[in-house]
Amino acid sequence: MNEQEFFQTMQSLQMFDLTQRLSIHTPPWPSYMPLGIQYFKRIAGAHIGQGANGQIITTSNHVGTHMDGEIHFYAAGRAIGEVPMDEWIGPGVVVDISNDVGDYDLYSPDLLMSKADIHAGDILIINTGYHKYAWDQAESDEVRYFVRHPGPDPKFHQWALDMKFKWIGVDCGSADHPMNTIIRTWHPKAFQEAEKKLIAKYNKAWDEMFPQDEYYQVMHLKLFPKRLVHAENIGGEIDKLNNQRCWVGFFPLRGIEMESAMGRVVAWRPGQK
Repeated sequence: MNEQEFFQTMQSLQMFDLTQRLSIHTPPWPSYMPLGIQYFKRIAGAHIGQGANGQIITTSNHVGTHMDGEIHFYAAGRAIGEVPMDEWIGPGVVVDISNDVGDYDLYSPDLLMSKADIHAGDILIINTGYHKYAWDQAESDEVRYFVRHPGPDPKFHQWALDMKFKWIGVDCGSADHPMNTIIRTWHPKAFQEAEKKLIAKYNKAWDEMFPQDEYYQVMHLKLFPKRLVHAENIGGEIDKLNNQRCWVGFFPLRGIEMESAMGRVVAWRPGQK
């Protein structure tokens, strides 16, 4: 491909923004510091300066669309800024399971593979449908978004490793099932609801299906040491890419000490703009 063909190809691509809007109203993952924004100077002059607007931002790294980095749960891993850009970008697929899962449900490799063409080495983005409960949506429901969203079944994490995915993205509060996180303890009534539903469907108690010494934060604790990380709170135009293959990129800050980072998720597909 010559230079002219390259630019013609790039100009013909459709670009999709899969990033949740970021605001002081965006809820962080439960217990984390929210985003704070303060002007320290204004164009007309205020505080110690004038002539330009300037802001100070305070936040945790887990607000809105963000990438959990290796050292978030694995001290010997790489910080966000140490990961080469080619590990954030590549071929991927957006798998829509929104009509197949509801509160507390489990999703399996078989379900995902029945919906879309998934390749080894892909960037895998899962559309559970729970982005519609994000803070800025008409059906906003913060508890449902963080506490009741679906999560992976017992086989999922090993399948993800076997598939050698570059990274995984989810459109809800966590890549782990909420009942395999500390949320189980914080919301005991929700855990009772989740376990009741699990028993009705699988005839197993929660700890029988998910022994906690093996499955607590499994998507974090067992995958991050293997350099398989994930982005959480994906949203934006995700529904426009359901069950389609695309080129995907995540663009975090190049923070050499950062355990995780907010960022922009973008996907490209063939087609006229």
